[in-house]
Amino acid sequence: MADLDTLDADSADAGSPTYIVPALERGLRLLGEFSRTERELTPPELARRLRLPRTTVFRLLTTLEALGFVQRSDDGRSFRLGMAVLRLGFEYLASLELTQLGQPLLARLTDAIGYPTNLVVRDGRQIVYVAKVAPPSPLTSAVQVGTRLPAHATVLGRVLMEDLTLAELRTLYPEDRLEVFSEATPRTVRELFDMVQADRERGIVAGEGFFEASISTVAAPVRDASGRIVAALGATIPQPHIAPERRDELLAQVRAAADELSGLLGHARGRAANVLNLRAS
Repeated sequence: MADLDTLDADSADAGSPTYIVPALERGLRLLGEFSRTERELTPPELARRLRLPRTTVFRLLTTLEALGFVQRSDDGRSFRLGMAVLRLGFEYLASLELTQLGQPLLARLTDAIGYPTNLVVRDGRQIVYVAKVAPPSPLTSAVQVGTRLPAHATVLGRVLMEDLTLAELRTLYPEDRLEVFSEATPRTVRELFDMVQADRERGIVAGEGFFEASISTVAAPVRDASGRIVAALGATIPQPHIAPERRDELLAQVRAAADELSGLLGHARGRAANVLNLRAS
């Protein structure tokens, strides 16, 4: 009998239901039900959401609790995520070549411009912050590593969707109307596609008050050796508008940092970027 190391990849389709372990799938789906807005969930609620018998959910929770992936809340009736999830998340981030190469660039860029800088990736319809550097400040930002935001409603998210076709965007957003977060949020997939294509043509985006009225963002795509966008590198300006005397400097430095990171990932630098100014008003 052949062992797993010698199993022919062509004969074992990892995406086939034949190779899916139901108990593992259920356990991972259970963990995915927890979020920053729903930090604690009861077994009956989880059973309802997952459409599983309560006894099955109880066994899953008992196993995950023993491994440290969930823990009981103070009332003993509900559960929340355990430290093992956090540890696994940090190990994932630490294993990314993207963050290893990007962190020093973010630190250098923050020193140069005096604003927080971020590196984000896309996970379906959301963006996830995987690296962040902020200058010394008494103010604490709500955005941290691991923060998730809606991709279609953020400048960084739109940068991450520049490679998607209209058909791919419609598959990602099958609804007729997109959720609105500000006056600048695109209302339909077609409107989102047009925005994204304009971003792609211009190479870098300066968004003023796009997701939050008091925040401006400058962002540029990061590409790998194949030319595929793998991240967005951005600077967060805690002001509703970018000071005119600093605009060109910020755009140039953010784009240069994104190009440098792309080069470290093996991407040959493309044409010089133009700029698209997106205002919420």
